[in-house]
Amino acid sequence: MGQRSNVQGTSVKTGKPTINDVARLAEVSKKTVSRVINNSPALSEKTRDKVQSVIKEIGFVPSLQARALALSRNFIIAVLHDNPNAQFLVNVQQGILDELASTEYGLMVQPVDRTSDHLYDNIRSFLERHKPYGVVLLPPISEDDKVAEICEEFGCGYIRMGSVKLDKAEHTISSNDREAVREAVTYLIGKGHTRIGLIEGPAGFTSPRERRAGFEEALEAAGIALDPTLIRPGSYTFESGVEAGQSLVDLENPPTAIFACNDEMAIGAIIAARRSGLLIPEDLSVVGFDDTPLSSHVWPALTTVRWPIVEMARLAARKLILSDDQEAAMRWQLPSKMMERTSVVPPKQR
Repeated sequence: MGQRSNVQGTSVKTGKPTINDVARLAEVSKKTVSRVINNSPALSEKTRDKVQSVIKEIGFVPSLQARALALSRNFIIAVLHDNPNAQFLVNVQQGILDELASTEYGLMVQPVDRTSDHLYDNIRSFLERHKPYGVVLLPPISEDDKVAEICEEFGCGYIRMGSVKLDKAEHTISSNDREAVREAVTYLIGKGHTRIGLIEGPAGFTSPRERRAGFEEALEAAGIALDPTLIRPGSYTFESGVEAGQSLVDLENPPTAIFACNDEMAIGAIIAARRSGLLIPEDLSVVGFDDTPLSSHVWPALTTVRWPIVEMARLAARKLILSDDQEAAMRWQLPSKMMERTSVVPPKQR
């Protein structure tokens, strides 16, 4: 015998309003009520207001347990990463939490070791134990096609974030690192710099390869030969920026400008230059990449490329939880933008 509802719209059997009660009183389908609950954009404002009014009137509270059981998924968005950049992770979390703020979804951050022989088994175990609603894969994990295949095996939605398009539009979000760096280095050249140092990012990431490519393209377009003695490795850390910067300013013929593949290394290079008695930007111009909060707080304020990582993370979450939003699903690139500040001036005449 089915549940009967009283005139107030609550189940006689349980004494609590159900999704069926909301659908009946609002004269819509259960699927429409579910879309309203999940903040789907695929509804008219009139329908949304009508359903929300009924929900408020009868005091309906969606059951996460029941919905999770029906979906065989928990209302969790998981972030899988193997990334040494703490600020990057903070920005990703900020973006995802911004998007989840008005929903019932939670966030879980799970580090993995991409060098482990058990990487794939560990990811399978994680997905089986926690049954997340969707997964955001951060670089360099996102660059591994096998990880995406494992998500598909478990029927788990996934978004791959990176510096290039890694998948179909509905499964990827990318920045345009190569073009953005080319613009930044072209800006340095336009100021008169021809000896420009490069502090690279860690091996195994697509972003350092894309950023170096942009660096080289800018030099080539200006007719400037690439000088290998002006290139130093880095690991996206402040300490590696200090070491690389010191090595560059100690050269017999040092660069007049440095492009670092992230802000932490750029700030490290500034510290190294100052320790050597150089003035920034009078003796050495510096440009970074990321536009972290610290970049505008240091002195001089760092000219940098704004990597829209918060917006990318926000869009990743939106793609996962609002599958009806076709506009969001098809949007895959968020462009970076150069932030001109005070760490760059024309080089001194030598």
